[in-house]
Amino acid sequence: MNALLRPLPWILALALLQPAWHLWLAPSTSLPPIFVVVVMSLPILPAVLLGLFRRPSAGFWGGVAALLYFSHGVMELWSNPAVTALAWVETLLSVGLVVAASWRGLQARATARRPKAAESDTAAGPDAQ
Repeated sequence: MNALLRPLPWILALALLQPAWHLWLAPSTSLPPIFVVVVMSLPILPAVLLGLFRRPSAGFWGGVAALLYFSHGVMELWSNPAVTALAWVETLLSVGLVVAASWRGLQARATARRPKAAESDTAAGPDAQ
């Protein structure tokens, strides 16, 4: 399977974006930056640990965390023009993670539908047209 269709690279990218964003690229002025990094990194932490231990549930938990990061990214896009690029990165990484975590299920669903469509065409017979 292609590396982009695996959730672990997306999980790690989102996990690394948080400290880069909140410590280095655009640190908070109203709260201590280390506090913001800890709070923003907590949702992805279970997925990182599960991914490092090669657990299949890492993609699921990464997808759950990605929904939070997606919401945060969209909120920052609308409300804070100073971090537009970072917000786009977070939003796109979140979407990529959800797609990668769902890819196997989407593939299985697509392959499960193909034989049924072929069966119904052959069951109708050549005179069905």
